[in-house]
Amino acid sequence: MYAYRDHNDPVELGFTDRLGGVSGAPWASLNLALDGDDDPAAVEANWSRLLDDFAPGSWLADMRQVHGNTVAVVGAGPAPRPECDGIVTAMPGVVLAVRAADCVPILLADAEAGVIGAAHAGRNGVLSDVASATVAAMRELGATAIQAWVGPHVCGSCYEVPQQMQDEVVAAVPAAEARTSWDTPSLDLGAAVAAQLQKAGAAVSDVSRCTRESADLYSYRRDAADAGRHVGLITLARRNGPHDE
Repeated sequence: MYAYRDHNDPVELGFTDRLGGVSGAPWASLNLALDGDDDPAAVEANWSRLLDDFAPGSWLADMRQVHGNTVAVVGAGPAPRPECDGIVTAMPGVVLAVRAADCVPILLADAEAGVIGAAHAGRNGVLSDVASATVAAMRELGATAIQAWVGPHVCGSCYEVPQQMQDEVVAAVPAAEARTSWDTPSLDLGAAVAAQLQKAGAAVSDVSRCTRESADLYSYRRDAADAGRHVGLITLARRNGPHDE
């Protein structure tokens, strides 16, 4: 169920793989997509399994991702799903989620300040620097020492793009420059995101694997419309007050 999971009290985080769900082929089996042709009941069951394992009793705050740099702040209680590519909160008991199938899912936390975030960075997200926008939104909530985790995404050896597209992105973020394993222009979105996070003052842990090369992960580049979505998840544990049991 997890490609990577970590616990750093009071922060719990993880990136899922495609295993341990109930979706049938071609999405088999832990498809967590917002849209697509999979049975909605199967996707709902997958979310229920995941949340029951990851953070029982918490509620989910996710995004309708639009490949931009808008960041939403989650307050108390469930709210309509925002159109954005970054989401932050200082509320315990909330699970923030970011979906991906080749783009870069990012999880962020300042455990001491009690502030967490999640972001989605594809090519346009790198160009608009959603990573730094998410860091800035966390700082507005009181975060100072921010740790970021870069999750599974398509690697630079697999993400072929036209030369003009590579030139555009590399002009904005030089760390994005790469070549495919067959020696054509490509982009390393993970390296670009890491550079942007570090410039914004966040420490970075790269816990990624290439989605296109890993059969236990979803990849739009590999499977096109048959690709499901895996997610990054992060939450703050509830802390008991002096009168709580």
